Amino acid sequence: MTRCRALNGPILFQRLVAVVIGVSHHFRPGHAPTPPMFPFVRAALVFRWNQLHARTESFKWRLQIASNNYYYQYTECDSTGSRWRVSIPLNPGSCSDLPPPTRGTDCSFSCPAGKYLEMSIQECTPCAAGSYSLGSGLRFDQWDAIPAGFTSLTMGLSTEVSSWTPQGVYLESNRDECTVSLVYAVHLEKQGSVSFTYQYPDNNIFFEFYVQNEQCQEMAQTDDQKWIKVTNNGEWYTHSVNLKSGTNILYWRTTGILVGGKMVKPVLLKNIQIEGVAYTSECFPCRPGWFSPAPGSSSCEPCPSNTFSIKDAAFCTPCPEHHYSHEGWAECKVRPPCSEKDYFQIHTACDSEGKTQVLYRWVEPKICVENVTGAVELPATGQREPCPPCNPGYYNSNDSTCLPCPPGTHSDGTSACTECPAGTEPVLGYEYKWWNVLPSNMKTSCFNVGNSKCDDMNGWEVAGDHVHSGASSSDNDYLILTLHVPGFKVPASLSGMTGNEFGQITFVFETICSADCELYFMMSTTVVESWEGSKGKQSYTHSMTRNASVTFTWAFQKTNQMRRYVTDMVKVYSISVTNVIDGVASACRVCALIPHNSQRAGSSCVPCPAGFFIDRDTNQCQECPPNTHLAGRHTYGQDACVACGPGSVSNKEHSRCYSDCSFTHTENNRTLTFDLSPLSGVASVTIGPSFTSKGTKYLHLFNMSLCGHEVIHKAAVCTDNVTVVSNKDDESDPAQFVNSVDGFICQSTIIPADGRGFRMAISSQSVSLADTFIGATVDSVLDGVNATPDLFPENLKDVPDINFFYRSRQATASCDQGRSSVITVRCNPEKSDRGEISVPSTCPAGTCDGCTFHFLWESASACPRCSEDDYHQIEGACKGGVQETLYVWNEPKLCTKGAPLPARSSVPCEAIALWLKVGVGGGAFVAVLLISLTCYFWKKNKRLEYKYSRLVMSANKECELPAADSCGLAEGEEPDDDVVYTQKPSLLGKLRAIANKVTDFTGQSF
Repeated sequence: MTRCRALNGPILFQRLVAVVIGVSHHFRPGHAPTPPMFPFVRAALVFRWNQLHARTESFKWRLQIASNNYYYQYTECDSTGSRWRVSIPLNPGSCSDLPPPTRGTDCSFSCPAGKYLEMSIQECTPCAAGSYSLGSGLRFDQWDAIPAGFTSLTMGLSTEVSSWTPQGVYLESNRDECTVSLVYAVHLEKQGSVSFTYQYPDNNIFFEFYVQNEQCQEMAQTDDQKWIKVTNNGEWYTHSVNLKSGTNILYWRTTGILVGGKMVKPVLLKNIQIEGVAYTSECFPCRPGWFSPAPGSSSCEPCPSNTFSIKDAAFCTPCPEHHYSHEGWAECKVRPPCSEKDYFQIHTACDSEGKTQVLYRWVEPKICVENVTGAVELPATGQREPCPPCNPGYYNSNDSTCLPCPPGTHSDGTSACTECPAGTEPVLGYEYKWWNVLPSNMKTSCFNVGNSKCDDMNGWEVAGDHVHSGASSSDNDYLILTLHVPGFKVPASLSGMTGNEFGQITFVFETICSADCELYFMMSTTVVESWEGSKGKQSYTHSMTRNASVTFTWAFQKTNQMRRYVTDMVKVYSISVTNVIDGVASACRVCALIPHNSQRAGSSCVPCPAGFFIDRDTNQCQECPPNTHLAGRHTYGQDACVACGPGSVSNKEHSRCYSDCSFTHTENNRTLTFDLSPLSGVASVTIGPSFTSKGTKYLHLFNMSLCGHEVIHKAAVCTDNVTVVSNKDDESDPAQFVNSVDGFICQSTIIPADGRGFRMAISSQSVSLADTFIGATVDSVLDGVNATPDLFPENLKDVPDINFFYRSRQATASCDQGRSSVITVRCNPEKSDRGEISVPSTCPAGTCDGCTFHFLWESASACPRCSEDDYHQIEGACKGGVQETLYVWNEPKLCTKGAPLPARSSVPCEAIALWLKVGVGGGAFVAVLLISLTCYFWKKNKRLEYKYSRLVMSANKECELPAADSCGLAEGEEPDDDVVYTQKPSLLGKLRAIANKVTDFTGQSF
């Protein structure tokens, strides 16, 4: 790809001269540098040009011309620190009539500020009016063009022009993703320093300053010297670094990170001053719009408003009639006719009668003309109206001013202050919802990027039911509203809550914009949230997690244009801060009392121990039930103790719920027990790489703490490794917030060191995604948070997924209900105990809407603990009178740890199996029984045949035929057992008949 183009005409000319000079001084004839040496050669050439330019221009080694034929110059210093003044002819061929060499001043000699070294007499001479001198220093404060000696080096992937841009009174860095370095080389004869004034309002652009020597070796610097501190919007800070004698190459380097496509705010530089040069041989002229009235000046002053000056001016000239100028202008402009954009309205303070009225004032400085055609006049003063009531916690005094209620009393703002009843305490804080005058702890101001003195104007104006941003002198002004809070104190009635929240700030606002306006809400120098463009009326709340003094700031900028969008504004309707140390009370809250059986019994409030609530009946402290936590912002009544969610327990102080890494689930009359302790501690997953529209590579780093002992709750920490260095030394406010965040889950954006010139990876934009554990369940929805199982591959195993639900209550501009997160824990025996974490393939950043984050954690430890249902036994064959029994896991094995697999067992056995023995014995018995019955019935059958044959023979001997059969029986005759069948009898019938005959035959025999 093509690199960022940063070569304009002057710089290209400087590079060409540098090449010529560098080649002639650094390379032997006929020996060109090899390609691998090109980066070093380029740096050497740039340094060589800056070094020569510093000697010829800045240090003026080409010094005062004594005549039309020659000028004076010093030789190089020798080992004794001496040098000679020699005359150099203007024409190289003319060497006659030159003054002889004269011993020069000592090499360490320098003139004081306001003077320069006159070479003809070698004495310090005061600078003339209209010019200035630093003596032994250099100053760069004119930025109509990049001063000679400075070079802009650019590295990146964009094809657009990118460089430091002069803007008159300051130098502006790039706004894109290129890495741009502003380079200046200076040679110091003694130890010195460099200082510069800057604005650095956006930590999405990385700004560093470092120094190298002429061998391109970086000078040792501490982190706070290298990484520049972030500034408030509109404020100028000064940064200083000591320099060693010799050659110093100074680098100001910026790199923008456009993650999300939002344009970064540039770094601004002005007033670069270098101390430690040997001397200066001439004075620097004051730039246009500035002047020095007296000889011997060490600096120039800006011309007042409505005046102007040219270069090298000793005084300022007033503007002609109907013309105007701002401070430091080099020319005057014609005053335009006054319009509605040139005035604004304010509300007067309440008078003794409790009345207020609307006044109209011209925007200052007034640049318009009233008495010309088309001009508008200032509207008349409005009618007197009743003042709004006092804010809660204040009362109306006799002179219609609002005064704070005395300690121990409260008021709603419309009535007199009254003492809190026994057993209660005042609810201290700030609650501002009526804006007749600005509260004493709030200030308003105006800052301009170009420092054009908008300080005389109020940045914000009160308007009864709201306070709004002012008109300002230009649309690129920062209109500042600040609220100072000395600290926070948790009241006795809330002492049972041991969370890390000390207070809250809530404000209701709206922005009305026709351009690209932006509202910043900051704590000290850290931007907490910002809103762009028009926003409807809404509320924003931020929790305070550190007990320290803090200044809240609302900074509003309309656009980067000049006075075109005067009507664009932000309105703040109310501001509320809780638990403020010196706050006022609008109400009273029930507190715990000393027990009656105590020696100190009475109506005084006492703090409850951690995890205790205030009983409604006795007003005594009672401990919350097990596995409940104090939620909300009150401790009155047992309902303040809220049960923890499923799969969670409370800590000892009942301040939060967490997972102890154990989980149970009953399904199909089977209870699954999970031990997730191998997943405790902090786990990290890096997602990416991703690329911005300009090609910058970045990664998403997520740190998460799934479960564990209560001591390590919320152990995941994400840190900005640049801003933490930039802000660590701010002793005026020890609460430099949001340099690092912690929570159950947090996220950082990582810019790798490769490809961007960084010497280490950059971590920025750290946010907390989860500070509250909702619960763990196999269900896909809990407390309004949806796990959305479709985002991940389907779980084909019999073990259900466990969803851990989290929430962050901190609202953002895009997530008004805060962020939420779900970690889905899935059993996967193929993974290690620690497992692997992934994000949805359709949402590579871990979220599809920016508010709900999803993670899948697959691990062998996510399988349930093994039980007897997870294995079965296998009995072996009887070998040698011994039978073995084996136990094996069910396949696939979906359990871990728990019940171990039983050991192999063996029992004695016989060769013939029992079932075989039983079978053989039963068969033999049946066989014997059948043989016996066969023999018995065969014998009976023989007897019947014999009887029958005898009857037949007896009848034949009497030569008589048998008589006819009769159905009747003679007296004493037994029934005949013979049966004549009309049909063939069955086997059962035959057996029965035979049995009857046998019985009869036996009876007759006896």
